[in-house]
Parts: sequence; C-alpha cells; structure tokens
Amino acid sequence: MTREKFIEALDRKSYSYEIVGDKIVVNHRTYIHLNPLETIPPDVEFRNGGAIDLGSLETLPPGVVFRNGGDINLRSLKTIPPGVEFRNGGDVNLESLIGGWFNSGWFSSGWKGKI
Repeated sequence: MTREKFIEALDRKSYSYEIVGDKIVVNHRTYIHLNPLETIPPDVEFRNGGAIDLGSLETLPPGVVFRNGGDINLRSLKTIPPGVEFRNGGDVNLESLIGGWFNSGWFSSGWKGKI
C-alpha cells in the first residue's frame, strides 16, 4: 500500500495523524479499526490511546512501531520483519503465528527475545 492510500484510509475514518520526517504517526485518541486493510506502508508509528485492529494484515513492513495504549489485533499476520517494535500497553493477537495472544507483560518487563 502506498503512503497516499494509507493516508486516504485514515482520512476516511477521521483518524488523526501527522507526518514526522518520513514517518506517518497515527495519534488518534482512541481505538483504531483498520481491519479491512491488507497492507500498510513502511515507517508507520501508532501512538493512539487505545487498541488497534489490523486483523487482515498478513505481513508488516519494516519500520512499523506500536506505541498505542491497548491491545493489537494482528490475527492473520504470517511474518514480522526486523525493525518492527511492540511497545504497546496491551496484548498482541498473533493467532496465525503462535496460535493466540502474546502477553504484554513480556514487553513491559523489558523482554529482549525474538518472536
């Protein structure tokens, strides 16, 4: 997906964002529902206050950072490239990768492992 198409999807949902250098920083106050999207562009940072539903994504591009305040639904995800960061305040649904939810306690305790 191009940056322009991703921005159009954010605009359709009235989700706030800003462009910071080469990054699209999604800073909407609450829940983000982008489940129908099959791809997103690289270098997107989610800084919204709630959960994120990206349940239709099968891959994440490099440079995606999750700093949102809640859970992340990535149930269809099949690969996670290097450089993707999970610094969210909730759990992560990785159904296709690990068969369920990845507990955020590992993130908040400074877990340095690899998925």
